[in-house]
Amino acid sequence: MTDSRNKFTVKFRGIRGSYPTPTKGFLDIGGNTSCVEVNVGGHLIILDAGTGIISLGNELMKKHIASSDEFFQRTPINATILLSHIHADHIQGFNFFKPLNVLTSKIRVYGFSDYSESLEDNLHQLLYDKSFPVCMNDIAADIEVSNITEGEVLIFSKGNPDPLRKRIISADDIIPIEDEVIVSCMKSYAHGTEGVMVYKIAYHGKTMVYATDKESYIGGDKKLAFFARNTDLLIHDSQYSGEDYLSPIAPKQGFGHSTFEMAIETAKAAQAKQLAFFHFDPSYDDEKLKNIEKYYKNQFEGCFMAYEGYETELL
Repeated sequence: MTDSRNKFTVKFRGIRGSYPTPTKGFLDIGGNTSCVEVNVGGHLIILDAGTGIISLGNELMKKHIASSDEFFQRTPINATILLSHIHADHIQGFNFFKPLNVLTSKIRVYGFSDYSESLEDNLHQLLYDKSFPVCMNDIAADIEVSNITEGEVLIFSKGNPDPLRKRIISADDIIPIEDEVIVSCMKSYAHGTEGVMVYKIAYHGKTMVYATDKESYIGGDKKLAFFARNTDLLIHDSQYSGEDYLSPIAPKQGFGHSTFEMAIETAKAAQAKQLAFFHFDPSYDDEKLKNIEKYYKNQFEGCFMAYEGYETELL
């Protein structure tokens, strides 16, 4: 794993939408569902917990075990998981994230849930209650699951694994001071019945925005473009080609996902420096996605196809 002190690195662990595709012809780009690892300012922030989180957990465990022969002398695993929403392809790796089985791990989970049930209750019902051999209360790690709203930020300070939650009352509240890492969020209603959370991570004058599972609008998504303005990296939902989205036989409009064109439109409106296409339809194989990437490179110079294992440094 990369030493993330004073660095800002982004690594794609799972890039597929809907369901995993562990099939020949899909593995160059990757077959695991949504998960992005961010090491920033000495903090580990994980965006979504699709099956891509499993390999990350395995690597964290290897590093943890190698840190000492004595269990309680080992370097603890501290991580914050930000869930965009709780559809299956964004949480289906959570149970198999091995650091949850370690007493000394400290895991914080944030996301949005409707007001009738908490995020913790929803995760318990979906992942543990009747679909897993243990319940959420059996998790060994020190874990907290909390709802978050777009009126709040998470502030990570040096040497403290627990972020401070703060309500935004001025523009200064989303700007990091010195070594702070600040996570802000935006609610998008363009996916499913409850929408999704879009996250921005800011550190030392650099930002990245994670905007998966959201459909665009006629004229573009002005709210997202403003939220992501001048970002160094925009990770944007790109599930469908324009042909599939507008297909007269099986149109995808209203499914809550964007096209590659929509992602580029938003990146241009936000004046993003880089655009990562993300969350691909599970029927799109390596050949198709590579051809799509070649085509759109001419439309937005900083765009690229996210693939499993790709890592980029923003700082």
